[in-house]
Amino acid sequence: MMRPILLSAMALMLAATSTLYAQDKSSRPPHSKFYLKVAGGYFFSITPGQFPNVGPYPPQDLHTEYNPANANPFDTVSRKVLTGSYGQGVRGGLSFGYNINKYIAIEGTFNYYHSSKNLMTRTLTTVAGSGQVLGNITSHGHVNAIDFAPSFVFSPGLEKVNPYVRFGVVVPLWGRLYIETDALQTSNPPAGLPLPPGTLVKTVIHREEEIKPNVTFGMQGALGVSFNVSSRFDVFVEAEYRNVPVKSKSKEVTEYSETNTAINGSTGAELQVLSQRGLGDLSVAEKNTDYVTTLDRNSNTEVNKQGTKTFYKDDNAPSNDLKSYINIGGMGFNAGLKFRL
Repeated sequence: MMRPILLSAMALMLAATSTLYAQDKSSRPPHSKFYLKVAGGYFFSITPGQFPNVGPYPPQDLHTEYNPANANPFDTVSRKVLTGSYGQGVRGGLSFGYNINKYIAIEGTFNYYHSSKNLMTRTLTTVAGSGQVLGNITSHGHVNAIDFAPSFVFSPGLEKVNPYVRFGVVVPLWGRLYIETDALQTSNPPAGLPLPPGTLVKTVIHREEEIKPNVTFGMQGALGVSFNVSSRFDVFVEAEYRNVPVKSKSKEVTEYSETNTAINGSTGAELQVLSQRGLGDLSVAEKNTDYVTTLDRNSNTEVNKQGTKTFYKDDNAPSNDLKSYINIGGMGFNAGLKFRL
């Protein structure tokens, strides 16, 4: 008697449990194989190289002294080659992913990158014994870029803590190398100017330029781990390596101001503004540069210089200069949120 009753009760319990499980399962939101990721991180330079020239100025930190008593009045105090990379900076990205199966996914990531500012060249000239500055040229540069990075993602498919590896390529979509230069020079005035004896001319220049890159490709890879926090969200952290070499295509001067002022040579007091030049006063060749792999007799190169104005073979066409190379890759760390659709 008891046995049929127990069997009936067990059957009812199993039926009820199955019904509750089915209801619970049906109430869960269905997840597609698509997902979104947002991430931010910081990258460090691990492959420093020598910076490109800034116009006629090489990538060096040079300090010279001027001593008119010497036959050769200029003496080098110190010289240092400037090296580094534009791979150090902050990066933010938005990824679109698709799970092929439990272990393999494909991702496409759009990244925005802003590099740290680098000292590209500096030349300081002082008077021996007094430290008076006769000339100072300093240039800093930084990179802004947007890229697209398609990649494959492999993982063991664990539910709670899931390590993964990711690797693929980097396709830069847009980028600029911005260079900002400030220069100061003190010199004797040109002959014939009606100026008091002992007057000097102080020239102050501020210049900003943008360098556009050629189309290029790079490589990227990452090792990370994802932590499940809910049915739809994961938090992830990862270490990423990028190698993205970039070569220059063209350059444009976007800001330029030059002021020549007569000053008292003893006190430095300003007497009068002698002349000024702005962006509109630059020739096409001074304002625009096309980079080439080889300079020859047909290249539009410099032929003469008067003060700060440079004359080219054709002032009405972009000048030519040798291509330069930089690297915007590095080693970094990212953290972000993954949302399953």
